[in-house]
Amino acid sequence: MSVSETSLPEAQDDKAFGFWLYLMSDAIIFALLFATYVVMSGNTAGGPTGKDVFDLSHTFAETMLLLFSSVTFGLATVALLSDRRAAVIGWLAVTFAFGAGFVGMELSEFSGMIAEGASPQRSGFLSAFFTLVATHGLHVSAGLVWILLMVGQIAVKGLTAPVRSRLMRLGLFWHFLDIVWIGIFSVVYLPGVMG
Repeated sequence: MSVSETSLPEAQDDKAFGFWLYLMSDAIIFALLFATYVVMSGNTAGGPTGKDVFDLSHTFAETMLLLFSSVTFGLATVALLSDRRAAVIGWLAVTFAFGAGFVGMELSEFSGMIAEGASPQRSGFLSAFFTLVATHGLHVSAGLVWILLMVGQIAVKGLTAPVRSRLMRLGLFWHFLDIVWIGIFSVVYLPGVMG
């Protein structure tokens, strides 16, 4: 076993602390994007409003995919705690499928809006919308790549202490993205369709 695979608990604690710092900086970025959206949401420049372009049933389906992915990631964590490697990989695969479905639906929404002339350059409202929602989508896409890397590490290295530590940090990241999405659903889509 390599030195990196037998890293000391102190080193794991340092990594966890560093990851919390990253999450806090990410939270600040999203807070700024939310604030920008709220300020710009009324600046439609005579173009489409949220009521014109948002489809709440589509967004609700996206939300369900992301929430189910959080549940299945939780089941992967439960399997991790009971040292069931195959179950961890299986639940991560299901989580990946839900997350990929979410990204696919988001891309479909973006392409439909752009086809209808609601592109980012049309107004301040749409620029802020695409910036906020696409930034979240890029984070989910990065999470999907991370899931694939973790599945590979678990398959090759097993449930070693460093692998467990990385998987727990991935769980924090994934659940953080769920919280941000709930904010987007509540601040962007719901007021948009009711406006």
